[in-house]
Amino acid sequence: MRRAIRPLLLAVTLAAGLVPAAGGAQERVLIANLASRTGPFAASATPIMNGQRDYITLLNERDGGLNGITLHYTECEIDGRQAAAACYEKARADALLVLPGSTGAMLEILPKANEDEIPLLSSGDGPSSIAEGRTFRWAFNPPASYWDGVSMILRHVSDGEPNALQGKTVAALHLDSSFGREPLALLKHLSEQHGFRLLSVPVSLTEMQNQSAQWQRIDRAQPDFVLLWGRGPMNAGAIAGALETGYPMDRIIGIWSSADAAALQRFGDATAGYRAVTWNRPDAGAPLLRDIRNHVVAPGKSLADAAGGELESVFYQRGLIMSALAVEAILAAQEHFEERLPGPEQVRWGLENIAMDAGRLEALGLTGMVAPFETRCADHTGHGGGWMLRWNGKAFVVASDLLEADRGVLAPLERQSAERFAKSDVAQPEDDACRP
Repeated sequence: MRRAIRPLLLAVTLAAGLVPAAGGAQERVLIANLASRTGPFAASATPIMNGQRDYITLLNERDGGLNGITLHYTECEIDGRQAAAACYEKARADALLVLPGSTGAMLEILPKANEDEIPLLSSGDGPSSIAEGRTFRWAFNPPASYWDGVSMILRHVSDGEPNALQGKTVAALHLDSSFGREPLALLKHLSEQHGFRLLSVPVSLTEMQNQSAQWQRIDRAQPDFVLLWGRGPMNAGAIAGALETGYPMDRIIGIWSSADAAALQRFGDATAGYRAVTWNRPDAGAPLLRDIRNHVVAPGKSLADAAGGELESVFYQRGLIMSALAVEAILAAQEHFEERLPGPEQVRWGLENIAMDAGRLEALGLTGMVAPFETRCADHTGHGGGWMLRWNGKAFVVASDLLEADRGVLAPLERQSAERFAKSDVAQPEDDACRP
């Protein structure tokens, strides 16, 4: 049973610390976020950050923070160039929890965070082997990993029988970066296991908006499916390439960063049929969204384009959930250790003990927006599953029941990957079993 605790909340932060306000005023909580409001990924990152920011604002406006402590949200701009280390260094003295926001940023700061013993939370992002808590003590990526996403996609397109993909060709159109290369090892393994051909089609940062060469290659190969592993302008570039070559929209399936409504809207009804898997299901009528409208948007405290429908978008609502997950970790630490302001090690424990069951989701106003899941010492992901969305030409609609990854296949591969990471400075292996 949860004790009644008013949330301290440092939800969507690179770091947060409790410090005296200027002039000897009341204490306040400072919150900093790795931001990409400028640079190539701004269009898709900004709605997510607006959601993160609005959740914090909601808690201040609706709940009054914690016993008079105001939550101050700040951002450190990295301009999409993975300059995460500089932002981390600015805030690490007060860091309780870090949200890197991308696979590249996670890999950049993880060795230092291991040394500083500061937990990292990158919801649905980062290397999938982060699930192995016995190796990645300080890194977390709930509620689902990229490898979970691959498994869900292949199980969906094969009607739950991946062996039905035998003899088919699956093209992986991916950004040529640590993020974009993340699915390739798993796809190679699954192609050998199930007998399909894997066609890797990388896209460099300079080619994101003009993918003519890539789509000519896809056009020649005529794969049965194209798995789009894009972010920002790469998504629109991929849609343009598909339309130019006449590749069917209903055979393109994106990972959650490619559930990009803004990219699809540019091309009108011709994009109908496009699909993307996502760990968050959009719900315009969610109780949480109602409170956001009443306490944040109506008083003019939101940066989101509410009139333009941003609040209903997949990305904005993903930002809300990212903040909620971080908050749950803080609350778990507060309750377990009976600390008004838990330290980084205690917050790490909280991240290992997130329990998003049906009752907790209802209490947070998130029912149906994210699948129930829980994290554990040995499982830093939770693997809650996700949904397939289909674009109808104007908006995404839910096109599946809850999808789940094949954990029997993925778990041993995650362990193998974690063992490889453990030989570098990226992971911090533990010889003993996870502590309770």
